[in-house]
Amino acid sequence: MKKILAMLLAMVMCMACLTACGDTAADTDAKDVLIVGTNAEFPPFEYLGDDGNPDGFDIALIKAVGEKLGMEVKIENMEFNSLVAAIGTKIDASIAGMTITEERLQSVDFSDPYYDAYQYVIVPVDSTIASFDDLTGKKIGCQLGTTGFFIADEDIEGAEAVGYNKGVDAVNDLINGRVELVIIDKNPAMVFGEKFSDKVKVVDGAQFGFEVEQYAIALPKGSELVQKVNGALKELKADGTFDALVAEYIGGDK
Repeated sequence: MKKILAMLLAMVMCMACLTACGDTAADTDAKDVLIVGTNAEFPPFEYLGDDGNPDGFDIALIKAVGEKLGMEVKIENMEFNSLVAAIGTKIDASIAGMTITEERLQSVDFSDPYYDAYQYVIVPVDSTIASFDDLTGKKIGCQLGTTGFFIADEDIEGAEAVGYNKGVDAVNDLINGRVELVIIDKNPAMVFGEKFSDKVKVVDGAQFGFEVEQYAIALPKGSELVQKVNGALKELKADGTFDALVAEYIGGDK
């Protein structure tokens, strides 16, 4: 009986050790890997590189943040409209040209802002649209879940907001006459304006009274990562890495 009890005790202790080891490994993995969601349809901040993987300013920035934190960054390419809901469950953070809004703050916390954002308008080359009043009753293409979509859907009288998963799809529908204009952030607007310069023109959002916004990294509510990410962003700005990435991916100054 003593031998049997001793054997059972040894088995229990062995299982406990294995369980503890497994928990430790899992905890280590959780600390060393940062899973970040993005939407690679927002050049020059996010786009698919020649190798088929997400690239762009935001991707380079979050990888630099990961290096400062001693964490491996894994990028998950997702639909923009699903990113906030996935934070804290499927992903640890999101960087996707995402602006800080009161609505999003109900679900997530944000890092310190890292880039100023402006809404611009893309119209056909022969369009006379030039002011906010000109937007009344228009059919407006926008990327789902973005500020542009909320402006079109909530702020413009009689407008019809048409949502797209990809900004370029909205621009293609503009070219084909399915929408009358597109509202999108300045930098992708400039990219699309250059790409389709014979068919569209880009109008400064200041003409329409659109307010400046700020991009930030979205993180789970109450996460200790917020302070750590903010510290990493400060270091990257102080050591020149941030400015170098702006020059490489965006051009000019912030």
